[in-house]
Amino acid sequence: MSEEAIPLTADLAAPVAIESRWRRFESWLERAGENYRLTRFVLLRFTGLVWFAAFLSAAQQFIPLVGHEGLLPADLWITKVAEHFGSPSAAFWEMPSLFWFRCDDAMIMAVTWTGVVISALVMCGFANSLMMLALWALYMSLLPIGQEWFSYGWDIQILETGFLGALLCPILDPRPFPRRAPPVVIIWLYRWLIFRIMLGAGLIKIRGDACWRDLTALYYHYETQPIPNPLSRWLHFAPKWFHQAGVLSNHFVELVVPWFSFYGRWARHIAGVLMIGFMVTLIITGNLSFLNWLTIIPALACLDDSFWRKVLPRRLVAWSDKAVSREGKRRSRTQLAITLLYAGVVLWLSAEPVKNLFFAEQQAMNSSFDKLHLVNTYGAFGSIDRERYELVFEGTTDNVPGMFSEWKEYEFKAKPTDPMRRPVIITPYHYRLDWAAWFPWSRLPGRNQWVPHFLWKLLHNDPGTLSLIERNPFPDEPPRWIRVSVYRYHFAEPGNAEGAWWTRENVGLHIKPLSKDSRQLTEIMQSSGWLRD
Repeated sequence: MSEEAIPLTADLAAPVAIESRWRRFESWLERAGENYRLTRFVLLRFTGLVWFAAFLSAAQQFIPLVGHEGLLPADLWITKVAEHFGSPSAAFWEMPSLFWFRCDDAMIMAVTWTGVVISALVMCGFANSLMMLALWALYMSLLPIGQEWFSYGWDIQILETGFLGALLCPILDPRPFPRRAPPVVIIWLYRWLIFRIMLGAGLIKIRGDACWRDLTALYYHYETQPIPNPLSRWLHFAPKWFHQAGVLSNHFVELVVPWFSFYGRWARHIAGVLMIGFMVTLIITGNLSFLNWLTIIPALACLDDSFWRKVLPRRLVAWSDKAVSREGKRRSRTQLAITLLYAGVVLWLSAEPVKNLFFAEQQAMNSSFDKLHLVNTYGAFGSIDRERYELVFEGTTDNVPGMFSEWKEYEFKAKPTDPMRRPVIITPYHYRLDWAAWFPWSRLPGRNQWVPHFLWKLLHNDPGTLSLIERNPFPDEPPRWIRVSVYRYHFAEPGNAEGAWWTRENVGLHIKPLSKDSRQLTEIMQSSGWLRD
C-alpha cells in the first residue's frame, strides 16, 4: 500500500464507522418495533372508537350549538375574531381551522360527518397516516368554533393522541396488519403521554383540594361529579373505609405507577394493566365523556405482543403472523426519519409541560403550550365540590307570573333534574350542553355565555335547541316566562319507599322570570348579534 493511500483510508474510517453504527441502530429499532404489531392493531382500533364517539357527538349536536341559528353561532364568532386579527389568514395561523375560510351549517355537517365516516373505517380495521391526519385536522378545525363547548381537557388530549396515531401507521397502506412494523419511537411517545396524563392528574389533586390529602374526596365525588350514573349512588353510600381506600389507590395509580411505563417488560405490563384497569373503573362509576376511553389508548402502548398473544383470539394472532411471513419485513427509512424528527419536536415542546408539572408555583390543568396542541399538560378534579347544586330551567304560560303560577321543568338528557329519574349511562358519548350546565357558578371568561340565548330559544320553542334536551314541557305553545331555579341535590337512600334516585331542596332563584319582551334579555340578544333578520 502506498504512503498516499494511508491518509485517505483514515479519512474514510470515521464516516464508515458512523454509517455502520447508524445501520445497527436502524436494525435495533426495527427489531424492537416487531414486538408491537398486535399492540398497534389494538391501539388503532381503540383510537378509531374514540374518534368515532367524538365526531358523532359533534355531528349530532353542533348545528344547534354553534350553527347559524345555534346557541353560540360560529359564523358570528369567526367574523369577530377575524376582525380582531386583521384577516381570516392571520386568524388561521393563531388558531388553525378550515372554518376561517368558510363557516356555515353545510360546512359544519361536512366536517363532522366526514370525521364520523373515516373514524368508523379506522375502528373497523383500516388506517393509514393520511386517514389519521385527516381526523386530526378535522377535529382541530372544530376546536376554535366549538368555543366553550370544546374547552375541556379531552378536546386537546384527543388531538395529541390522534397525531401520534397518524405516525404509528404506514403513510398509504390501510390494512389491519401492514407489512412494516410500527415505529417503536412512537410507542415510546405514547408512554411519555400516559406518564404526563397520570402524573398531572395525581399532582393537581395532591396540590389542590385538601380532601385528596385527608382521603375524604370520595365522600363527595360520586354525588357531585358532572353526570353520575346508576352505580354512582351505590358507591356514594359505601363505607368510609372504602372511600379512603379508593383515594389511596387513586394516588398510587396516578403518582407511582406511571414511572414504571419506562421499565422492563414485566414492570411495563403491570403498569399498563393497572392504568387501564383504573380507567375502566372510572368508566363504570361515572360519565366523563370519552375522557377515560381516550386515556386507555396511550396506556395500551405499555403492552407488547407477548401480552396480546395471550389475550387476543388465536385467529387474529395467526392473521398477524401470516401477514408478516407472506410479505416479509420491510423497513422504511423515510418513516424512521419522520418519527425521529417528531420525537425531537416532542422533546423540545415538553419543556413547558414538564416545568408546569414539577416547578410551577401553581400547576395549570388541561392547557396547551403550542398552537397545534401536540404536547399538552393535563389534570382532573383538582378540587371537589362538597354539595351538588343544579340549575333547573322552568317555564310558565301565565300572562303574569305569580305566587300560584304553575312552573314546568325542562328535563335535560343526562344531568339530574327530576328526582325520580334514574341516572343515565352515556359514556363515551358526550352531551355538550349537559356538561356545560354543570358549571352554573363559574366566573371564568367564556363560561356560561350560552345561558341568555338558551332562555331566548326556550321562549320561542326553537326546534334546534329543544333537540338538545330530553323533554319539552310546552309542546303546543312556548312558555310566556322562563326562570332558572337553584336546587341542592343529594342521592336518595337506595330502597327508599318513593323509589326516588335523588332528594332535593330549592335554595333560591339564579335568574328571575324573563319573557321575550324583557328589556335585559333583549339587550343581551342585540349586543351579541343573536337577533337575526
